[in-house]
Amino acid sequence: MNYPENLRYTKDHEWIRVEGDEAIVGITDFAQHELGDIVYVEVETIGQHMNEGSVFGTVEAVKTVSDLFLPLSGTITELNTKLAASPELVNTDPYGDGWMVRIKLDDISAVSGLMDAAAYGALVGS
Repeated sequence: MNYPENLRYTKDHEWIRVEGDEAIVGITDFAQHELGDIVYVEVETIGQHMNEGSVFGTVEAVKTVSDLFLPLSGTITELNTKLAASPELVNTDPYGDGWMVRIKLDDISAVSGLMDAAAYGALVGS
């Protein structure tokens, strides 16, 4: 499994990459592998302020639907529009073109409370 060092991770298998006072959010390589072939990503929370841990959308795989949890509090500003036509990007490039949303963070310092790559790898046993 791949867990880039420049990202932070949650126990719910989301990753976050900070860019200024915003962040990109997606699901981890472990999560996409466990879900299987992704067929649909639904996010209807664009423009909404949400608290850490809130469900911001769902990801649908061939055999299951899973909630997506916001890693940190903030306002969801953008959805990855590529996922509408190509949801499989979550499987093939979870840390790149398979990202899900961009958020404007309430508190950038809260990122330090998330797991680094080593801690996340230990959590999932790899």
